[in-house]
Amino acid sequence: MNTKSRCRIVYFLGAAILLVLGLAAAHVAPTPNGKEYTTWSDYAGGPESLQYSALTKIDKTNVSGLQLAWSYMAPGPAGRFSFNPLIVDGVMYVVGKDSAVVALHAATGRQIWSRPMEGKPTNRGFNYWENHDRSDRRLIFAVNDYLQELNAQTGEQINTFGIAGKVDLREGLGRSIESIDTIQSGTPGRVFENLVILGSATGELYESPPGDIRAYDVLSGKQVWVFHTVPHPGEYGYETWPKDAWKYIGGTNDWGEMSLDVKRGIVYLPLGSPTYDLYGADRTGAGLFGDCLLALDARTGKRLWHFQVVHHDLWDYDLTTGPKLLTIRHNGKMVDVVAQPTKFGFLYVFDRVTGQPLWPVEERAVPQSDMPGEHSWPTQPFPTNPPPYARQKFTVDDINPYVEPEEMERLRNILLNARNEGIFTPQTKDRDQIGVPGENGGANWGSTAADPTTGMLYVRSYDAPTIHKLSLDPGPIQAMEFGPPEQRGHAAYVRNCLPCHGADRARITFPASISEERFLSVLRNGGKEMPPFTERRLPPKAVKYVIAYLRNPAAGESSADNAKDAANPAPSGPVRYFGPFGSVLFANNGLIAMGPPWCEVVAYDLNEGTIKWRFPLGTTPGLAAKGIRNTGSSSLLRNGPVVTAGGLIFIASQADRMIHAYDKDTGRLLWETEIDANPDGIPAVYEADGREYVAFFAASAQGQTQGPAPTPGSGRDFVFKAAKPGSQGYYVFALPQKKTQ
Repeated sequence: MNTKSRCRIVYFLGAAILLVLGLAAAHVAPTPNGKEYTTWSDYAGGPESLQYSALTKIDKTNVSGLQLAWSYMAPGPAGRFSFNPLIVDGVMYVVGKDSAVVALHAATGRQIWSRPMEGKPTNRGFNYWENHDRSDRRLIFAVNDYLQELNAQTGEQINTFGIAGKVDLREGLGRSIESIDTIQSGTPGRVFENLVILGSATGELYESPPGDIRAYDVLSGKQVWVFHTVPHPGEYGYETWPKDAWKYIGGTNDWGEMSLDVKRGIVYLPLGSPTYDLYGADRTGAGLFGDCLLALDARTGKRLWHFQVVHHDLWDYDLTTGPKLLTIRHNGKMVDVVAQPTKFGFLYVFDRVTGQPLWPVEERAVPQSDMPGEHSWPTQPFPTNPPPYARQKFTVDDINPYVEPEEMERLRNILLNARNEGIFTPQTKDRDQIGVPGENGGANWGSTAADPTTGMLYVRSYDAPTIHKLSLDPGPIQAMEFGPPEQRGHAAYVRNCLPCHGADRARITFPASISEERFLSVLRNGGKEMPPFTERRLPPKAVKYVIAYLRNPAAGESSADNAKDAANPAPSGPVRYFGPFGSVLFANNGLIAMGPPWCEVVAYDLNEGTIKWRFPLGTTPGLAAKGIRNTGSSSLLRNGPVVTAGGLIFIASQADRMIHAYDKDTGRLLWETEIDANPDGIPAVYEADGREYVAFFAASAQGQTQGPAPTPGSGRDFVFKAAKPGSQGYYVFALPQKKTQ
């Protein structure tokens, strides 16, 4: 064989290999500079929400040498602040001190510019847009329900966008603006061509606004299209609700993440439950598009297909995790799929174009509600494959072994006397109801990464069983929405004022000696010892209720009578019941009542529909101090992994302040380090000045777990390690730089 023939054979073999390899990455949308998966200029690394990086300079062989390259502190409110940085052209964009928008040099952390904000920007990430010649580059985000844009190069506000640089997101929802406390989501939308597509955070109570999906022109701010998630008359799905439900039902919103198939122009939206989340007598029916994975034409908002994973949701089982768009081998063919994790432990996998499940989904009978007026759905859709990643039942054999015998007996009695029939156990008013893995469990926003080159998917799963009981009494927080003004005002006072002024309203002279105008001025501007209360923290209607309570405290505090008044009928007539949101069943030592592992990373091979391996993520500090380590974190968390072409999974565990790198093929721990704050959200993997970096946001402990911040001996320090003072900010890691001669 001559040399030319050999070269020809090698050429064709190489072309064939490249073709096969290329099939696995088919239909992957390029990032703005054309380098697939090598930049981090979009939330979660790219429009497909894969949380994947093709960078390889940090790999299995050298990850143990990672060091802190730089940090940038961002003091300010903790709460649910879990920012995923954007990096474009060597510039990192973050939320900084006191909620300012800040541009940093991505290789050093040096501040380039800072833009103060009047309120809190979108706290999980921004959107980025640029025109074809890159002369116009914009950051897009919302602040206090106003969508706005900054020049990405200078930080200047773009005043040609909307009205004086702002678009009011409360407008156009079919409700009065005054009735909407908040609509802005903490999660960014997606940019497609010259559109920014947005979801919303509507709240979870009765009379919340609807979660319409809206697209705005990036240049003008004008609304281009809207999709009504609670259908209007004549729209698809209208018959799945009571008549005129769109006038009073809210929710069914995308408050989590969304994904985008850029080549096909399809946006995939995981939608939440309708409101009220835990009782649905005023929304009889399946309730489209609640709890649906919804595929829309990104240019027009036209529905292409949908799949409802929970019919008539009574459990707050919102879909929140970004749908993962990748290509897998199925029945001998390469198929473009969308994989959707859930709060309740199931993983659904669909053909991305048709919406057909890759494995059969069976409608199975589920337990039925005994609540008056409630009509729970008789069946729910169970995927036959892949297997669930979370536990879906809590028996007495599963009680936490690390509690005292007396506490174990208390928990045993709770389980034996509760309705406890699995993931679709209905809410009830006569006894407790147990939900597993619970509305705070399973997979939440940011919790899942996927590898487009292998078809592997990695879920950060969390088991946090909840306990509920419905009541006519709305409780202190939900009372802000129901009952007489005095009771609503009392609830607002307890929530905002009681820590300083006490139950006897000490040092509040209103209304005896000052006017409403003076009271409002002090409230908004603060005083010598009193912090200012912005409209975001205490909206105008809540202020009116506080004033009503201060004028007549006795009426606000007579909850027994007001609880009955609060059970007012909805527009369609039924009495309204209430239940506590996110009530995780804890043991008296602060641990979750169910035994470990509480938090795990679960690896799926979607080509086969099987679980390959799983490992506990993180430790519980109090148990780790006793040598008990393979438990996973017992503290509530919402964060997620990034998988890389270097063979790694980067993920943090909040409770013990640890950052980890695992082997993506086996789950073996390769490196970990402790930082001063509690790492949160999704890491960002990027390259700057020829060096690869991994960036984590980390928050203070307050707001990252239920209950007060841990203090020595409080019991909370048993499950959660508090951040050090002044440690909230960004921690960026890299390999040591090679010394030059």
